[in-house]
Amino acid sequence: MGSCLRDWKLVLVMLSVTACFSVMNILIKVVITEGMPPLVLVSLRQLVATVFIAPIAYLRERKMRPKMTFEIFVYLFLGGLFGASLTQYLFYTGLKHTSATFTCAFLNIVPVFTFLMALLFRLDILNVNSKAGVLKLTGTLICLAGTVLLMFYQGLTLIPSHHSEISKQESRPTISSTRHDWMIGSIFLVMGCIAWSSWFLIQSKIGKKYPTLYSSTAITFFLGFIQATAFCFVTEKGISAWIPQTKLQIITVVFSGIVGSGIGFLVLSWCVEKRGPVFTAAFSPLTQMMVAVFDILFLHEVLHLGSVLGSALVIAGLYFLLWGKSYEAHHSDVKPIVQNGDAHLQLQTV
Repeated sequence: MGSCLRDWKLVLVMLSVTACFSVMNILIKVVITEGMPPLVLVSLRQLVATVFIAPIAYLRERKMRPKMTFEIFVYLFLGGLFGASLTQYLFYTGLKHTSATFTCAFLNIVPVFTFLMALLFRLDILNVNSKAGVLKLTGTLICLAGTVLLMFYQGLTLIPSHHSEISKQESRPTISSTRHDWMIGSIFLVMGCIAWSSWFLIQSKIGKKYPTLYSSTAITFFLGFIQATAFCFVTEKGISAWIPQTKLQIITVVFSGIVGSGIGFLVLSWCVEKRGPVFTAAFSPLTQMMVAVFDILFLHEVLHLGSVLGSALVIAGLYFLLWGKSYEAHHSDVKPIVQNGDAHLQLQTV
């Protein structure tokens, strides 16, 4: 009975976190569509996340942090680049040209990209003669097929865009994207997936050389803030670009920094500790489903047949891959260096 109650508690926690991530994605889509520069949003979000997580890191790990070396700093710098500033910029730019639902579909692809990169660098194994190997290969192929479908096929319009008369009178910018914008957004999202997957390989090194989870995360957020700020000084002219123009933009910055990067990170880490990575990663597709509902109801986004079919393939491929990773973890004595399931847990905080 107690175990059942604990399981339900974890499920409710994950559902709550998933709902928060869904709201965050919608908020980011809205403020970027309104004209907030993606790099500014990335920079401010990293600053808020740093301020939130740094005191926790100090209190929990002040007596156990290893000495900072140049090598560790380089890894952390790369972690900030590929785990925060560059990756979020690519995803936000892709989000600007597509939709929140479409972007979430690409987030589900990241574990497959990570697996392929780990194979390339011989950090993971694929034994096609084993059940785990067959499951991982099947999931990878299905997921890649879904990616191609998402990028190159829109198909019939299942749910058309229908902005209200009030929205038209206010000249609210339409969220529907042209096919050209859709392709540009897809390219940015694929690049974001590659960058995010690269972070997992870097993180495997950070975890060994600087094994303080909260401190390394706080430093990564801070370095991501420095990097995004430096990029902003090059691309954005004038101080006005740095100032949120509306209350919604302020709410989005604070919400994404504290809830998306801060609380989300802590809660996911707690759930991993309680039930393991596969349980937590299994909730990832639910984010896309919730975002799709918000997209249609509140943003009046167009829903195409290609997006539905592609997303279904991506989600199916993800579950096959997770099934293979879970089976491998329980039945194999050989463990890969990069645990894709573990890495995927931080995925939704992008």
